[in-house]
Parts: sequence; C-alpha cells; structure tokens
Amino acid sequence: MASVDTTGYTTDMAGLKQSVGRTLGPTEWSEMTQDLVDEFAELTGDHNFIHVDPLRARDTQFGGTIAHGFLSLALLAPVTQLLSVADAATSINYGLNKVRFPGPLKVGARYRGVAEITAAAQIRGGVEVHMTATMEVQNAERPAVVAESVVRFYA
Repeated sequence: MASVDTTGYTTDMAGLKQSVGRTLGPTEWSEMTQDLVDEFAELTGDHNFIHVDPLRARDTQFGGTIAHGFLSLALLAPVTQLLSVADAATSINYGLNKVRFPGPLKVGARYRGVAEITAAAQIRGGVEVHMTATMEVQNAERPAVVAESVVRFYA
C-alpha cells in the first residue's frame, strides 16, 4: 500500500524511481467560489453562461454554475508541488499526457487534490516524473479532473 503524506514528500534525484507508487496529498479542502470562476472567465475570455450566469445555469442539468474545466485543471498545481526533490536545481511542468473531466466542480462545492507518482525515468540532465493527479469533489460520485501530469526535475 502506498504511503500518504499531506505535508509533502521530499526525496532526491536518485530516489525518484523508488518513489513510484507514492501518494501525494490530499491537499486541504477548498471551496469553489463564483468570484474565482468569474475571475477565470475574465482572464481567459470564456464567458459561457454555465460558468458565469447563476440564474440561467440553474435550469441546466448542473442546477447552477460550474467551474471551467481548465480552471479545475489549474487547481491541481498545489498537489503536484507536494513533491520536492532536494538536489534538483529546478523543475518544470513538462506537460500533460491525458486529461479528463469526469464530473462537474459546482460553485459552492469543496474540492481537494491528490496524486500518485506513476513513473520516473532518467532524461538528459535530470529525471522525468509522471503523476496521476485527481481533483476530488466532496460528496460527488466522480472527480472533477483526472490528469497525467509530467514534471521534469533537473540537476
């Protein structure tokens, strides 16, 4: 069984391969607010009514406004930051291999992130780590996001 560490996990470059299977998080519960959704809509130009018009969204299958999928995805960043590599000079988000939005993150719902380290491989100058990150929604049947995050750590 993988160990769970809500305060984060620190290893070194050599220990990353042995970290496969480790669970990171979960993070603390946070509440999705309409203000946050509206700010994201302003930043991205995505003003779909399902996100920004609570009255109109009330008549949809969601019963109210929901967070943008990409907003939910961005909120996974804190869980991937729970992995610290002591001897890495830097790290970068290299990309995402697969992203799914199985369920909505409704305004007013509480969410948190959790991740599992699924792979670690040597690359030139460092180690590439794959994590399956999930945005859980309290009392929901399905998570809001499941994504395979790829992070590179460089010596």
